[in-house]
Amino acid sequence: MRHWTGRPGTDRSTGRRTGTVGHTERRHLMAAEDGGSPGTAGPPLPRVLCDTAELLSLGGDAPAGALWKLAEPGRQLDANVVRLPAGGRVDTHTEPDLDVLLLVLEGAARLDSSDGEHPLSAGVLTWLPHGSTRAVLAGPDGVTYLTVHRRRPGMRIQPPEAADRLRRSLGGDA
Repeated sequence: MRHWTGRPGTDRSTGRRTGTVGHTERRHLMAAEDGGSPGTAGPPLPRVLCDTAELLSLGGDAPAGALWKLAEPGRQLDANVVRLPAGGRVDTHTEPDLDVLLLVLEGAARLDSSDGEHPLSAGVLTWLPHGSTRAVLAGPDGVTYLTVHRRRPGMRIQPPEAADRLRRSLGGDA
């Protein structure tokens, strides 16, 4: 079983290098070259991706921003572990397309939404439905949380004639 330790080293099960999270590196991305994706020879397999207890052990030394991000090729979900320092915030915004689950791992925060203020603390799981307006304000000791939502479809490079076909289908000149 793959176990990410949060420190540089070698995964004993695969012999591949593991990543770090530190002052100079804001996130560890699981990628095909470090065992993040199965080959075409077999079905996808469950695996341990991140030890959040180790991420949390960094405490106030953890950098602000994304500490970890799910980056598995072919995945259907996006997930992030995010650290906001004391007084840090995610500004008010509306997510039109995606429902988001937010789980506070450590610290406290306040969720501001159109129906008021909601206190968030470690262990609180919050559903942020698509179309809702929200902001997050970290408490006096900061907050670390996990978000999970459906993956946004990526942009694909199309041949030049695809743009012409699209314009014609919309009634424009090619």
